[in-house]
Amino acid sequence: MMPVKLSVVIPCFNEERTLDKCVESVLNLRDPDLELEILIVDDCSTDRSLQIARNLAASHSEIRVLCHERNRGKGAALRTGFTDASGDFVAVQDADLEYDPKDLKHLIEPLKDGRADVVIGSRFKGSGPNRVLYFWHYVGNAFLTLLSNMFTDLNLTDMETCYKVFRREVIQSITLQEDRFGFEPEVVAKIAHRQLRIYEMAISYSGRTYEEGKKITWKDGVRALYCIYRYNSDYLPLPVQFVGYVAIGGAAAVVNLLAFVSLLRVGVPLTSSVVASFGVAALVNYFLCIALLFRHKARWNSGVEVLMYVIVVVLAGVVDLGATRVLFMMGMGAVLAKSSASAISLVFNFLGRHFLVF
Repeated sequence: MMPVKLSVVIPCFNEERTLDKCVESVLNLRDPDLELEILIVDDCSTDRSLQIARNLAASHSEIRVLCHERNRGKGAALRTGFTDASGDFVAVQDADLEYDPKDLKHLIEPLKDGRADVVIGSRFKGSGPNRVLYFWHYVGNAFLTLLSNMFTDLNLTDMETCYKVFRREVIQSITLQEDRFGFEPEVVAKIAHRQLRIYEMAISYSGRTYEEGKKITWKDGVRALYCIYRYNSDYLPLPVQFVGYVAIGGAAAVVNLLAFVSLLRVGVPLTSSVVASFGVAALVNYFLCIALLFRHKARWNSGVEVLMYVIVVVLAGVVDLGATRVLFMMGMGAVLAKSSASAISLVFNFLGRHFLVF
């Protein structure tokens, strides 16, 4: 059986204390069945990291050093490494020794036997030693993973983990944009939407404190929230899409109701008030849907699509008007009748937009 080749990409920024030991641990993975390629990407370190990397490359033919002329972030360093990788599989390895390279041998097994396209290591599946550190970091990771799962329809336990191993052709076919730690939610989103075979396996973890050099901050957590929405918004599962539309529809419904009440107060007849307020709300709904929810599927050069949108709006208007009049005739107050009709119209609008228009 021919040996497989694993490309290990190590993004490095000011890791002079741990880089040597990290690379040595990765080199220890070599065996007759596993060839290594180690790509150290120095992200414009200001300490001795680059010189250490070059010394290691001079001593080991498996190592290549790539450099950034300015500090660009972990995600940018990984893009550089992924582009130059030549192995059968490509793995991410942080230079700080929080992750044990021994786990990489286990992670590549589903790739080697053809079961997986991507394997993700989980710090929370309960195998191997895990250093006990920050509670709120754990809560933050759990929350971001839950939110990511809701948007990707995956069931991962550790979206933010460093250890992700890919078939080379998979990771090199994905266009990545995030320069910092937003790489994690971005790449998870993009592999999820390609319907790849994804496996998750337990790993050990020896996290470090900020005094020991940990770099991620609360700002990266905020960026992760943005990335989860940005890179998943084109492919939201139906339940999440409906929640988003409820928020949009709710805003439009408020506009609808306010316009309706205002028109009634200035003496506009009920039917005209309903039609006019619905038209204003429909415009608000339209622009919010395109801006936030359905923009990726809008095909404005398609006359059929525009026609379908108009049909859905007209039908929703008929439903809104009919429901308002019926409820009003049944003795319900005008405002309450309009509010109830708006709720009915909200559901109708979502189903029409999702299944008929966009």
